[in-house]
Amino acid sequence: MFLEGLIQSMIEAMAGIPKELIIFIVSMCPILECRGGLIAASFLGVDLLPALGICIIGNLLPIPFILLFIERIFAKLKNTRFVKLVDKLEAKANEKAEVIMKHKVFGLFLFVGIPLPGTGAWTGALVAALFKFKFKDAMKSIIPGVLMASIIIASLFFGLIPAIVNLFV
Repeated sequence: MFLEGLIQSMIEAMAGIPKELIIFIVSMCPILECRGGLIAASFLGVDLLPALGICIIGNLLPIPFILLFIERIFAKLKNTRFVKLVDKLEAKANEKAEVIMKHKVFGLFLFVGIPLPGTGAWTGALVAALFKFKFKDAMKSIIPGVLMASIIIASLFFGLIPAIVNLFV
């Protein structure tokens, strides 16, 4: 799978760095986010609970900055050679906005929380900022969305569902 290969390459490129720092950095990256961080944690043999905490914090750390500053950053970048990148990112946000705007706060939560390609906290924050969500409403959607995505990915890569079943059997 492409994503797993990318994460493995990042791990190899950061050889010598503590495992926890690697998964924190991976979790902060757009596209990879906590999903990528948890996959990296699984590859590196980091225990689930510390990995979850590190990945969630790493994924959420950039979000307030995106919500507060992305419009100003885009406005400045539109006057540079990065105009095509900004146009592409805005087009992506507009493309995803229809689904989110239909249900506003709950839609943003689902968009962030269901770990599919092109979804996640970074894109959700971009849509929220460009469509003038209140900061508080955006965070109320994105934080639980990241938690939900983390639990889904952890269940796939750490065998969380069998572990939970074993607790009750």
